[in-house]
Amino acid sequence: MSQQNEQLHAMRHTAAHVLAAAVQRLYPGVRFGVGPVIDNGFYYDIEFKTPISDNDLKVIQNEMLKIVKEKHEMVREELSIEDAITLFKDKGQDFKVELLEALKTKGTTKINAEDAQDVDLGSNTASIYKTGEFVDLCRGPHVANVSEIKAFKLDKVAGAYWRGDENNPQLTRIYGLAFLTKEDLKAYQTMMEEAKKRDHRKLGKELDLFSFSDLVGPGLPLFSPRGTIVRSELTRFVWELMKPYGYERVMIPHIAKRELYETSGHWDKFQDDIFKVKSDKTDQEFVLKPMNCPHHTQIFASKMRSYRDLPLRYSEVTTVYRDENTGQLQGLTRVRSITQDDAHVFCRLDQVEDEVKAIYEIITKFYTAFEMPLTIRVSAHDESAMDRYLGGLELWESAVGQLKKVLDDLGKEYIVQAGEAAFYGPKIDFVATDAIGREWQLATIQLDFNMPARFELEYIDENNEKQRPVMVHRAILGSVERFMGTLIEHYAGAFPFWLAPEQIRLAPVSDEFTGFANELRTRLLSVDLRAEVDNSKEGVGKKIRNAAMQKTPWTVVIGQKEVDGGDITVKVFGSDEDLIFSQEEFIEKAKESAKLPV
Repeated sequence: MSQQNEQLHAMRHTAAHVLAAAVQRLYPGVRFGVGPVIDNGFYYDIEFKTPISDNDLKVIQNEMLKIVKEKHEMVREELSIEDAITLFKDKGQDFKVELLEALKTKGTTKINAEDAQDVDLGSNTASIYKTGEFVDLCRGPHVANVSEIKAFKLDKVAGAYWRGDENNPQLTRIYGLAFLTKEDLKAYQTMMEEAKKRDHRKLGKELDLFSFSDLVGPGLPLFSPRGTIVRSELTRFVWELMKPYGYERVMIPHIAKRELYETSGHWDKFQDDIFKVKSDKTDQEFVLKPMNCPHHTQIFASKMRSYRDLPLRYSEVTTVYRDENTGQLQGLTRVRSITQDDAHVFCRLDQVEDEVKAIYEIITKFYTAFEMPLTIRVSAHDESAMDRYLGGLELWESAVGQLKKVLDDLGKEYIVQAGEAAFYGPKIDFVATDAIGREWQLATIQLDFNMPARFELEYIDENNEKQRPVMVHRAILGSVERFMGTLIEHYAGAFPFWLAPEQIRLAPVSDEFTGFANELRTRLLSVDLRAEVDNSKEGVGKKIRNAAMQKTPWTVVIGQKEVDGGDITVKVFGSDEDLIFSQEEFIEKAKESAKLPV
């Protein structure tokens, strides 16, 4: 993290404390949950005696400004866990006590990432910060004085279950924005106004792409025929990019014995997020797969491999399942059923560099097609907390070094972020920037020496000796659901021609011309173009507007001229200029526009 980013993080964290201090002044007796830093700001979860709304934010913000002007220092103190529990019990802060009890009995690995911002990582002590009269449980970091908070604004009020569990009390979550300068804050607010118009949840409903059902359950999206087309075209595009690199398709079941994930290490790390399945016919415990990689290791292990067989590149588009807290679910960007564009490469150590470079090429080709610039970071281990990872420090340093060497050889700029690696290996993360400047971490290349060891995978080398393969995990678009939500907002629902669920809308001037429109549609369908006929009783102007509402790329009015074989006039969505083709040219141009951008 750069020095500027560290300063911004500390400032945002301090702003959360100032928010809580202001609320305590205005609403005595409130109980505080957690107040972490998030992208672009902070929030605090608070239990109020009487509900508040967005209308109350101005008063709270004015009180925050007063506290900032009072120039309180952020004073840190270390307490034993027991003394901290006593302190917060005396203050009636039951949620803080619960966090401390969890820290005392279970350790920090059992406390979720958001809560972990508010407890010290030591198992015997806790740190508190004093902001004037306000005292909070927190590990920091913070700026030295609240006067260093330069540009902030309370944003909105929302409901949030305590610790994201719908069985817990519902708290009021107050969101705030915070930036280093007022100019940065204003630019972000402008971007967010545009983001509201592009919200994939709103556009997904308007464009009939996906829905949710209370009977099916939260976080389990249902994709309409139109939405399914978009998903299928995205995964087809990835496959076409991958094929030249020697990938092969595999298929695995959606459940497995829990022992598979105990062996892989996922069970110990993520058992609280795994769906468990019981059979009436056996005592064995099964799980809905949260990851595909352990299954793929067993395909590799199904027979003895030779060094001549490597690399083996297994690819699959399949759904995994995570028991996410209901309060953390959000449209397509956070769901419980996650369709992964997944692939795993099993290779020799001397093949790692070429395989990582090949995946890098696929990723850059993919995102170039969407005009989404990429920045690169190497997510490495935290040397001071190696108990969070599988494998020793020497192995990790070697793996990180290999990833950095690939990027250095390619001449690419990147940053290294310690502590951001997966538990089984370091990775190269690709951060894509969308049309309005937001950043999304989507694609990744992960190097894994640990899982092959845990599953005792082997191949026979040229000296007829057994060796351990290296496993490379890769995701191009990552979660299909999350990428689709990102893409809807990137394009504001106006997909490029090749990706649009409906590419051409035929609008007959009257019923007299519907027959010809249907014939033309049949011709278009026969060459794999997606076309529909608007045979409603609406006037042609309304039909054109309806097509535009659905953001259909091409709209063609069908009248006597077209029936007589005349030129086709195409109204292009988002353009004031029409395209004019002969009828044969029209189909050829449409076919050309529908080609995948490979």
